[in-house]
Amino acid sequence: MSDWWKKAVIYQVYPRSFKDSNGDGWGDLKGIIDKLDYLQLLGVDALWISPVYDSPQDDNGYDIRDYRKIYDRFGSNADMERLIGEAHKRQIKIIMDLVANHTSDEHLWFQESKKSKDNLFSDYYIWKDPKPDGSAPNNWGSHFGGSAWEYVPERGQYYLHYYTKKQPDLNWENEKVRQEIYDLMQFWIDKGVDGWRMDVIAEISKYTDFPDYEPQSGKEFIVGSMHRNGPRLHEFIQEMNRAVLAPNDCMTVGEAPGSNAEIAKLFTNPKRQELNMIFTFEHVELDRVPGSPNRKWALRPFIFTELKQVLSNWQDTLHGCGWNALYFENHDRPRIISRWGNDTTYRKECAKAFATVLHGMQGTPYVYQGEEIGMVNAHYELNEYDDVEIKNAYKEYVIKNKSISEEVFKKAVWQVGRDNARTPMQWSAGEEAGFTTGEPCLKVNPRFPEINVDEALADQDSIFYYYKKLIDLRHHEPILTEGTYQLLLKDDPQLFVYERVYQDQKWLVVANFWEDTVEANPIAPFIYDQWEAVISNYSDADPHAPLKPYEAFIIRKIG
Repeated sequence: MSDWWKKAVIYQVYPRSFKDSNGDGWGDLKGIIDKLDYLQLLGVDALWISPVYDSPQDDNGYDIRDYRKIYDRFGSNADMERLIGEAHKRQIKIIMDLVANHTSDEHLWFQESKKSKDNLFSDYYIWKDPKPDGSAPNNWGSHFGGSAWEYVPERGQYYLHYYTKKQPDLNWENEKVRQEIYDLMQFWIDKGVDGWRMDVIAEISKYTDFPDYEPQSGKEFIVGSMHRNGPRLHEFIQEMNRAVLAPNDCMTVGEAPGSNAEIAKLFTNPKRQELNMIFTFEHVELDRVPGSPNRKWALRPFIFTELKQVLSNWQDTLHGCGWNALYFENHDRPRIISRWGNDTTYRKECAKAFATVLHGMQGTPYVYQGEEIGMVNAHYELNEYDDVEIKNAYKEYVIKNKSISEEVFKKAVWQVGRDNARTPMQWSAGEEAGFTTGEPCLKVNPRFPEINVDEALADQDSIFYYYKKLIDLRHHEPILTEGTYQLLLKDDPQLFVYERVYQDQKWLVVANFWEDTVEANPIAPFIYDQWEAVISNYSDADPHAPLKPYEAFIIRKIG
């Protein structure tokens, strides 16, 4: 099996907001094709493309109506095949998004399944009888608020949906369902797809006795440990590996909610023949209030030392027996410099600092569209957002439960709402940031005149060129893929410092995550007698001098 992904950097495209080629306000496949030269210049090895399958778009394409057909606003199947071909000409691989936990309720399978209890598709989804009083089978909640069960009069039963009620969960206990998934994967592999990002793959195996959760104060419906890592999860993934992944040498990354570093070894240890890597959520949920009835919208102050601890634990635990997926941003996460950094005075320095510590670690880095130019969160009015998660949470927590005020909720949306990452890509300072000639699917971030690709490409000291250099290092420096990792100054509240060692090479990674100058005394014991800079976000970097605001550098030992 090829392990090209160990030296790779993967770029995520969220097609709806990347580039519109025809003026209808939606990004599309032709728009991605138009920007392949830009992505080749950046140096990325693969594109992870969020779902482009036919869909009613209740959850931005994660509700699939037809896995073998491209949604018409994105283009056609021929456009997808052309995108694969044009990317391959530029030595860029294509990673599609596999949504196998659920489909749209408009999928043929579900349309037939809900008709009766004894048709060909009746067991493709998870149906349960009501409780004697007619209520839902248990108190499981949806990730998007409310019950995870929806009643269908035609069957006199409830179906399970971990997400919106238009996203019924598939029944992976049914062997025919599993074969359907493997067949559709092969359909796209045969067209040239190189790998898969697997949406909420840790949730496909259910606890089939469907017990209630223990009651929790303030919560009618509960999302908890039984929503993931079910009893047959790894059996199913190993079967998928045998059936379609290994025979086609597919690269894989799984989205695995609820997984810590130890659980990650079960997915990623090569001996188990499951996945290449998974996304962790531990580091991107550090500012949540644990157990709050308001879930992700209840925020607490971010503690920097916790971030260092979590990232370092994953580095240590998976070294030699698994592989890390390195990221700060994606379509479900806000812009990191707005969330935990400084997106005004030190926007460029801050973006480079976050990139330095992440790309210096062992694993495969993921760059989300716009991250490479330092895009920021958008502070909109609530009615200007499009995300179904935001809309449902507002109804559930602000209107129905009155457990959070509208003002506090809006500030939480500004901080962690998914639409922060889904605003249109900012290509220029021109109309609608060069994204479209029409009305955009989501309001363009008003800071586009100062933050855009044209500006970044014209500035040799831009965030873009810093990312380009980090990506080049990943391709050519074995220490990044093979070296050991040691966190230093773990209790320092301002500095992120670690060392990578491989054979006779030593690299020291240093970043000041503070808006003030910090004395260099703490790092003095770790500075090599003879050294040279590998990369730095200030031109006059000197590890013996006080560290400037958000200063970051990597130095290597010489001699």
